[in-house]
Amino acid sequence: MTSSKDARSTAATPYRATGSLQGRTILMSGGSRGIGLAIATRAALDGANVVLLAKTGEPHATLAGTVHSAAEQIEAAGGKALAIVGDVRRDEDVAGAVTAAVEHFGGIDVVLNNASAIDLSTTDRVDMKRYDLMQDINVRGTFLLSKLALPALRKSANAHILTLSPPLNLDPKWAGRHLAYTMAKYGMSLTTLGLAEELKADGITVNSLWPCTLIDTAAIRNMPGGQAMVQAARGPQIMADAAHAILTGANLAGSPAAGGNAPSGNFYTDEQVLAGAGVADFRPYSLGAAEEQLVPDIFL
Repeated sequence: MTSSKDARSTAATPYRATGSLQGRTILMSGGSRGIGLAIATRAALDGANVVLLAKTGEPHATLAGTVHSAAEQIEAAGGKALAIVGDVRRDEDVAGAVTAAVEHFGGIDVVLNNASAIDLSTTDRVDMKRYDLMQDINVRGTFLLSKLALPALRKSANAHILTLSPPLNLDPKWAGRHLAYTMAKYGMSLTTLGLAEELKADGITVNSLWPCTLIDTAAIRNMPGGQAMVQAARGPQIMADAAHAILTGANLAGSPAAGGNAPSGNFYTDEQVLAGAGVADFRPYSLGAAEEQLVPDIFL
């Protein structure tokens, strides 16, 4: 079952959409819960088609929701869903998801690289299996899903690759605090930077999105001290609304890396996006803590 936080309606949020994702097909890695499910459910409110490639096909002992329960929530919100049990680390699973999306919905308009693994251990403490997991899911998975979807994206009239990864902030403190994780997340962001440049002539927009504050997710709650940390977090709906604004072409200023108002190659933050879409009060996204008590996210 999904949690009440995952299933929270967008009706109470301050974001008021000016565009729609109706009829567009989104292929997402992960999405059984948390930020990915919130983004998928927000798209479903418009009548979007969502293809979820996720590992959780059966109920997990410590994680709420499966790819099947996520698909049910998407359809209950008004969208169409296709649940695919698979691993973004496996070439054949990713290729199969791309083929299924095209066969089931006729094409792909959006690739959303949501799947990610986290381990904030320092270099001498990180297990190399965890290092490999982060590299395989975060970097290779993002590259692979984007790569294999390119033929379908080139046929879309409004193609977009959106990756949940941070700005490329080369302040040494981020590498010094958790080098293995920093390399994995920056690998995702380098994919955004490179594909945005490489795909200019193809008309495929490529951007990244990152939260300004800690977001309540299962990954955070399951970390040591995570239950206390999420008391000073925002709910995943802020990321869902920001992703919706990006994908529907809200009037957003481009980041300096993209050169002013370029539509591609940006590393957006949720607050930046929603402020550009007219949101002035972010308090409704909080889980209860005052704005000054919210924990800032890393890399910013």
